[in-house]
Amino acid sequence: MDACFEVHASDAAGRIGELTVPRNETTVETPALLPVVNPNFDTLAPATLASAFDAQIIITNAYIIHEDDTLRQQAREEGLHDLLGFPGPIMTDSGAFQLAEYGDIDVDTEEILAFQDAIGADIGTPVDIPTPPDVEREQAEADLATTRERLATASRLDTGDMLVTAPIQGSTVPALRERAGAHAADTGLDVFPIGAMVPLLRDYRFADIVDLVVAAKRGLGPAGPVHLFGAGHPMMFALAAAMGCDLFDSAAYALYAREDRYLTVEGTRQLEDLEYLPCACPVCTRHTPTTLRELDADAREEALARHNLHVSYAELRRVKQAIRTGRLLELVESRARAHPAMLSGYRTLLSHVEFLEAHDPVSKAPLFYTSTESADRPEVYRHHQRLKRLNVGDTVLLTQGDPHEGYETCWSLRPPFGPVPPELAETYPLNAELPDRIDRRAREQAIEGVCHLADANPEAAITVAHDGWAASVLDRLPADVDTHDLQADR
Repeated sequence: MDACFEVHASDAAGRIGELTVPRNETTVETPALLPVVNPNFDTLAPATLASAFDAQIIITNAYIIHEDDTLRQQAREEGLHDLLGFPGPIMTDSGAFQLAEYGDIDVDTEEILAFQDAIGADIGTPVDIPTPPDVEREQAEADLATTRERLATASRLDTGDMLVTAPIQGSTVPALRERAGAHAADTGLDVFPIGAMVPLLRDYRFADIVDLVVAAKRGLGPAGPVHLFGAGHPMMFALAAAMGCDLFDSAAYALYAREDRYLTVEGTRQLEDLEYLPCACPVCTRHTPTTLRELDADAREEALARHNLHVSYAELRRVKQAIRTGRLLELVESRARAHPAMLSGYRTLLSHVEFLEAHDPVSKAPLFYTSTESADRPEVYRHHQRLKRLNVGDTVLLTQGDPHEGYETCWSLRPPFGPVPPELAETYPLNAELPDRIDRRAREQAIEGVCHLADANPEAAITVAHDGWAASVLDRLPADVDTHDLQADR
């Protein structure tokens, strides 16, 4: 069954899409959050997820249901939706997480997919091999070969109108993730989870996660929706969306609530450490930290779970709005300041600028230069690539000041873009909103743009008229490019 996935808006590699789920006869707007529902615990009833949070889709574990005699019988007799009491699409996991945690499970792909189909799952998952991080490459390749065999089995099975996922493994080897992504795209399956991310997420290895997701996305190409397994903390939704992930599942909302942990987009706080509630959700407007702490354990757990979901869905709405308005990377930049590991993740994403530029719209809202990382955004890279193809006159002045006579061509020198023709000065992205005080990285990128223009025009006599730039920045220029310090004229 081929999933129908349509993209309606994009920014960076992020996208707003629509996933058609045939069995449920409905659609899911992405990016989408899938709250994890454990059939053995009822922190928040699935019906509450639908009514109070407008949850479009949830995820539960078919292996847990399969291994419990009572739940298995109920699911077969009533169907999964009646068992859980949730009207929308339900995705089911296969037990691969238990395989990773405990080392063994007693079902195979054919059996567990048949069970998921029989109980009415809308999106089913085969038993892939979730290889841990940092294993020897030989183990990662062997595990990946097994996963490929199981995906081949899944693609041959008749699962009716149930969508089936093609998990992407490969441990922490980007080349294997890329290869696995390409194979997954060729299976004809429907949804593409990037697996074995939980250990990396637990250790805040966001830079590694970015490298692996981008590798998988390169292999997948324009294939269907990508699910980042285990990415349930709102602090990373913007970064994950900018990488091109469409689905996230969250057990954190409930697990953290049991431990009196309070989610924010800047990180996790212990309830006992809070003197104020920095949130305007229904829970936080009715309570203070003191009144939350005074609740009995069950009521406190439910209240915190509700807050955790409110903050998660609110952040997802911000991400969607940022994609719609072309401001996703500005949102990522602001979130990156919450934690050093998030900043490393964002900088790693910008190191894949060719990947981002290939997906980023060619026109959108003006770029806001909000941090030194803005100098490495795909809009700057795209302008530099264009400079490599431009021809200019014999004498060229690139200036931060007023034009001078005696030059055949006079362009502005605008950090971080570099040379800007006057006829394009007010067009996107060169009309970016810049701070009054430009940082060193923006100047370095401007000089990089000059180098591209000089390489494309080796016969031109180019002069850079700068406003007191450091010699260490100007030293990046080719030897035949002249410089002129405008401050010396004042």
